Amino acid sequence: MISVKIKGVAFDISGNPMILLMDESEQRVLPIWIGVLEANAIAVALEQFTLPRPLTHDLMINLGQSLGATITKVIITDLKDNTFYAEIHLLRDCQEILLDARPSDAIALALRARAPVYINKQVADHMLQITDVIDNAHQEEFEKFAQEIAREYKKTLH
Repeated sequence: MISVKIKGVAFDISGNPMILLMDESEQRVLPIWIGVLEANAIAVALEQFTLPRPLTHDLMINLGQSLGATITKVIITDLKDNTFYAEIHLLRDCQEILLDARPSDAIALALRARAPVYINKQVADHMLQITDVIDNAHQEEFEKFAQEIAREYKKTLH
């Protein structure tokens, strides 16, 4: 398994949201396209917003805690027919529980639980070199652009 960081939510040229997962060295990236509502749930967690009422993922974290379960990790396990698959690993009473999940939901929960996210080797084979996505000369510009998108997106949540 390869540990990945959730770099953020970005938008493709058509305006479709995606999660950007980067390896620890930030040399490779795995984009996973998601829905708008899922992008919102992940952006809220990334920005550590406190909302007056819990969102669905917050409710799930609260429910798990009430039942004595802790999310220990999330693994993006597979890619079949352009669909990613994920597992949420829970621990309750020294027993591991595995839940099948969409990657977007699993990542939204992992962010809230501060649990690590991993990808399997076969999924890692689909990662792109960051230089294939953006050349070194534009890396700093890309970082500033990503931060600006995050700031603007944050404004829409208030």
